Amino acid sequence: MRERTLDVDLLMIVAAIGAASTGQVFDGALLIVIFATSGALEAFATARTADSVRALLDLAPEQATRVDADGSEGSVPSGELQVGDVIRIRPGERVGADAMVIDGASEVDQATITGEPLPVAKTSGDEVFAGTLNGTGTLLARVDRPAGESVIARIVALVEEASASKAKTQLFIEKIEQRYSVGVVVATLALFVVPLLFGADLRAALLRAMTFMIVASPCAVVLATMPPLLSAIALAGRHGVLVKSAVVMEQLADTATVAFDKTGTLTGGTPRVAEIHPAGAFTEQELLRLAAAAEHPSEHPLAAAVVTAARDRGLHLSAADDFDSAPGRGVRATVDGRLVQVGSPVLLDTVTGDTDAVAQVRTITASAQAAGRTAVVVLVDGIPAGVLALADRIRHAATAAVAALTELTGTRPVLLTGDNHGAAARLAAEAGITDVHAGLLPADKVAHVRTLQAGDRRVLLVGDGVNDAPALATADLGVAMGGRGSDLALSSADAVLVRDDLAALPAVIALSRRARRLVVANLVIAGTFITVLVCWDLFGHLPLPLGVAGHEGSTVIVGLNGLRLLSSRAWRRATAGATS
Repeated sequence: MRERTLDVDLLMIVAAIGAASTGQVFDGALLIVIFATSGALEAFATARTADSVRALLDLAPEQATRVDADGSEGSVPSGELQVGDVIRIRPGERVGADAMVIDGASEVDQATITGEPLPVAKTSGDEVFAGTLNGTGTLLARVDRPAGESVIARIVALVEEASASKAKTQLFIEKIEQRYSVGVVVATLALFVVPLLFGADLRAALLRAMTFMIVASPCAVVLATMPPLLSAIALAGRHGVLVKSAVVMEQLADTATVAFDKTGTLTGGTPRVAEIHPAGAFTEQELLRLAAAAEHPSEHPLAAAVVTAARDRGLHLSAADDFDSAPGRGVRATVDGRLVQVGSPVLLDTVTGDTDAVAQVRTITASAQAAGRTAVVVLVDGIPAGVLALADRIRHAATAAVAALTELTGTRPVLLTGDNHGAAARLAAEAGITDVHAGLLPADKVAHVRTLQAGDRRVLLVGDGVNDAPALATADLGVAMGGRGSDLALSSADAVLVRDDLAALPAVIALSRRARRLVVANLVIAGTFITVLVCWDLFGHLPLPLGVAGHEGSTVIVGLNGLRLLSSRAWRRATAGATS
């Protein structure tokens, strides 16, 4: 019972006391027992939702095999593994920590984390997750996250945080619950006092009034909202989509427009250097070496591609000093005493001399962009040094996801990217997107999101990088790619696609809509029971035991109905509904 407030708990206690005072002691006691049972059901629904995801933590083995620097091995508790420790993962063992494979090859079943139905091939350079099951090969891996920051731990923490939140519908119900409860008390008093004024029997009037208080109490209404939403959050979490709050799960159903970033979102986020075009006296090797050294501290997918290309060629990368990153423009750093700038073609606007070199690089850039490449310009000491042309591949599920989202929302998704128009248009055509906005800085993306929001349309933005964070925060709903997304993007987003599977996005929207339908169904069930029982009591003779059974029965039905979304079949139906 809340202090200085009326709620259903108080109504039930008063009704039980009133029933006992009329001689219906058994019925009053039965009311308390059934009411407590329905409360336990609500607690069970919440606990079941949390337990279904928290069980992931039990997948991580208690012990892991650590390999020391001298080659000796020993078994240690998985929770004591530190970043940098090397662990051996034998065939059939579960991985003890999130780690990077440094030797060996195997296939790992990571369905518990990513939902992928088939084992995934792992070799040197690939990441393995705590709790996943190794196949037939032996792996050596270096721990790259402590136990508390593993992917499983993050999933559990985010789902528990989401479960503690309340949806707007629930907050509205709780807001009116106080006034409704006062109204029930006033109506109960009137139903008791008015008949007495006309000579009614005291016991009969009190019994009818207490029955009215019981059947009019909004227990089932209060329970109608949260179980479906919490069940949907838990189900989505088990299939690789972390929804950070019940509010977000509720709002996903109203998505009207979806906007995508390009690199790392619609594409695989692993572009490759396709062409190297040096300018002036620079060679291909020197151009790539300087660019890779400057890009090395950056988290951007294009930077990773440049660094990978340099390493594949066996180039030595010098340390980068005074590193600085400007989202939407590029990076700058001092390498071997030379100022190296790497970024978009807008860097050429800052060059004040050597017009011939600028013209040459602009020509190369235009040619690369016309071919659908992403052109990365390199300046050394303020002079154009050349262009790196990068290519990326569209994600295998992108085209199907765009089609499904178009079907769900009735509007084709939009592409918002900082990349050049040629590369953006080429990829958009593959994905089935016709509305393309390219060459955008972070502030431009924010402006476009606000334009899309005109007319109270709910906009969902999907992105992965630092430059997407402002737009993710501006959009009504932000979804980050979890596999390669930056920490800033992940913290700015309302939901995370853990395994970067775009097919899960329309599925979770369909799941949200199903959860909302269950909420509406629960409210209809609760309202129907209350209306029928109240009318029966007012215009007929409703026995107290039947009133208790009807009232508490509706609460149990509503609670169990909300748990239907915990089953794996519910996710399959959501996936089918998103693609049909």
